[in-house]
Amino acid sequence: MEVQSATPTGPWQDQLDNVCRDAQLRPPVFQIVSDRRGGRTAWSSRVTVHGKTLAARFWYDGKNLNNAREDAAECAVKWLTGSESSSPTQQQWGW
Repeated sequence: MEVQSATPTGPWQDQLDNVCRDAQLRPPVFQIVSDRRGGRTAWSSRVTVHGKTLAARFWYDGKNLNNAREDAAECAVKWLTGSESSSPTQQQWGW
C-alpha cells in the first residue's frame, strides 16, 4: 500500500523542502509504504528527489508515520548536501 503526502510536518521535511527550493529542484515526493508482519503492519517511507528514491532507515508503528517521513527526509537532505558518500555533491554533479 502506498499513500502520498505533500505537506511537510517536521524539521527534516522542512529542511528538505528548503534544500530543494534553494537548488531549484522539484519538490520532494513522499510515499508511505507498509509491510504486513505477522498480525501487525509495519510502516516506512520513501522520498523521491532529484531523480533518486531514498528509503527511510527504519520501520514504524502506524501511529508514527510522520517519524517515517522525517527519517526519509533526513536521508534525502544528507544525500543532497553531501553528508553521504553517494551524494550528488560528492560526485560533482551540477544542478
